[in-house]
Amino acid sequence: MVIDKLNFLTPGLPAAAQNKGYKEGLNIIKNMDLDGLEVEFVHGVRMNEDTQKLVKSFIDENNLTLTCHGPFYINLNSAEEEKIEASIERILETARVGKNIGAYSITFHAAFYMKQNPDEVYKTVYKSMERICTQLEKENNTVWIRPETTGKGTQWGTFEEIVQLSKEFKYVLPCIDFSHIHARYNGIYNTYDEFSKIFEYLGNELGQDIFNNFHAHLAGIEYGAKGEKQHLIFNESDMNYKDLLKVFKKYDVKGALVCESPNIEEDTKLLKDYYLSL
Repeated sequence: MVIDKLNFLTPGLPAAAQNKGYKEGLNIIKNMDLDGLEVEFVHGVRMNEDTQKLVKSFIDENNLTLTCHGPFYINLNSAEEEKIEASIERILETARVGKNIGAYSITFHAAFYMKQNPDEVYKTVYKSMERICTQLEKENNTVWIRPETTGKGTQWGTFEEIVQLSKEFKYVLPCIDFSHIHARYNGIYNTYDEFSKIFEYLGNELGQDIFNNFHAHLAGIEYGAKGEKQHLIFNESDMNYKDLLKVFKKYDVKGALVCESPNIEEDTKLLKDYYLSL
């Protein structure tokens, strides 16, 4: 799939859809001149074949962009082997449905440190990712696999760890959650220069092509000494989305920016309108 611009996606169906399903939700997205959505499989990968066909047909006809978020119940560093196996299967299921509906990228929270040495956790996550990528290659599934940067110090997923993992596999790249990074480091990474350092790091480590194939999350966020607490609407948070979007513009980023605000479609529209005004 060729992505030729920065696409602004809602996190799941718009609130205005009022549980009326994908057809209603996708029509709202289209009518608001938004660019698509991230399908939220956070409580399990559940979408029947008819709905998959409906979604695929709609996005093809209307040139919308889709990504998918895997279930929350994933921990590739669990102490219990059966939970690792279940986590691998959930990621594979997300990728399979993602391919069926035309998503170009999937993301998920990969692991917890479980009070272990981060280097050892990296090795454990690597083994699972190797299995995932090998299986998807056998299935000719080339959806991008994107471990997400995480918002708490107990969670595996600094941007350095995920960038390093991305170097190891052909179809693995980061999902950069700027709100999580801001929360994890207790309020830094919130200025033009600080955002620029993240982009510089990505370009230096992964090459400039990363900016033509980007997947990111953004929302207002509440945080404390232990990191992320909850997502907020932008007007109730200190998240400096305006300077961040200026850096997106500077780097001419193409891909998907998912607005994970509780104010789903309104804040997604806020981001897109501001970006287009630059």
